[in-house]
Order: sequence, then C-alpha cells, then structure tokens
Amino acid sequence: MSLLDRIGQKLLFSFDPETAHGMSIAALRCGLPVASPPMRDARLMVSLCGLDFPNPLGMAAGYDKNAEVPDALLKLGFGFAEVGTITPLPQRGNPKPRIFRLTADEAVINRLGFNNEGHAAAAKRLAARKGREGIVGVNIGANKDSADRIGDYERGVARFAPYASYLTVNISSPNTPGLRNMQAREQLGELLSRVMAARAKAAAHPPIFLKIAPDLAEAELEDVAAEVIEKRI
Repeated sequence: MSLLDRIGQKLLFSFDPETAHGMSIAALRCGLPVASPPMRDARLMVSLCGLDFPNPLGMAAGYDKNAEVPDALLKLGFGFAEVGTITPLPQRGNPKPRIFRLTADEAVINRLGFNNEGHAAAAKRLAARKGREGIVGVNIGANKDSADRIGDYERGVARFAPYASYLTVNISSPNTPGLRNMQAREQLGELLSRVMAARAKAAAHPPIFLKIAPDLAEAELEDVAAEVIEKRI
C-alpha cells in the first residue's frame, strides 16, 4: 500500500468496524476520496442478461445498505454497485457488536442481520438518480419478523423494479433465522414463481438474480439449479 493508504487504514482501524464502515459511507457522500475518472478497457467488459458491465469487479450488497452512495462507488471504478439488502420495513438488525475484524486474514465476520432503513428511504434515493449511467443492482430481503416472507420479496420487486438495473433475491443470510430454509426446493419454487409474477406486473422488467448460501450440498445445488432454470431467473 502507499503511505496514504497505510495512514488511512490505521485511522479507520482505530475505530470499531461498524463505526469505520459508517465513516466511509459519510466520506463518499461528501465526495471523498477524490478519484480520477475510471479508465475503461474493452477487454474487461462483460455482457450478461442484457447488461453491459464495464468490468467484472463490483461492490457487493452489504456495504451500501440504504442506497446512499451507488454513484460515488461507480466513480471509484467499480463495474457495478449492488445496494441493500433492503427489507420492506426498517429494522435494526442484530445487537452490537456484530462486525468483527480478522486483521491477519484481511477479512471480517458479519453478523449484521439485514439492518437497513427500509423500502421507502432507499426507493426515494434511487428514484432521485433514475436516468443516470451505471449499473446499480438492488438486493431485496425479508423482514426478520415478517408473517409472509415471500410477500416481502414481492413487495421488493414491485418497489424497486423501476429503478434497478437488476434485482437480487437474497435468501443466503445466516443472520435471519429460517431464511435459508427458503432454499429448499418446494419453498424456492413458490418464491421464484411469485417473484417472477410480481416482475411481470411491474413497470419495468429488470433481470433477477438469486443469491444462495455458499455451503449447500451438491444435491441441494441441483435442486436450486433446476428451479432457477424452470423459472428463468
């Protein structure tokens, strides 16, 4: 790292991880860091599902949970920015502390639990940027205490389809009790059927991606793949 990068890292590491995260979001809202316009190289372009990504490196969901800084992230050179996970109602997430640094491994453990400001706040911000360039995906989830979790995903599709370059249905989180049960074939089939029906009724029809857990067994992956192919996700 450069000297400036090392100083910046040392400063951020003097705060607890969640505070440092919030500081980085605040800095991006204020126009920092100042970066040169990202260079584009045709060799890095990726076309997928009708979208032309300028490069394959994007900011995953979990960083900009409330759609505060997608354009600032794109200006840093990311090929796309995925905001969220966003649930219909605001929720506080799990008790703190809930982010843990593994400094030696250059990694973190995240136990946030879908903390976010809810659909209304994120939709207002995304509506304000409608028409701007850049691929911005919206990662949608269900509230922890929801009585109809599939309904939460339907509401996410209806709310964000007009503003999203693509939508991601997130059923991978271990921090929302029971959420990963939706990866079972019967529940997944119902979820994807209703999600696609909601998209058909929406004002726009962005591609839909499915985010699954990284530790599924081979048989479970085969069931997921079969449903994804059948439902054309």
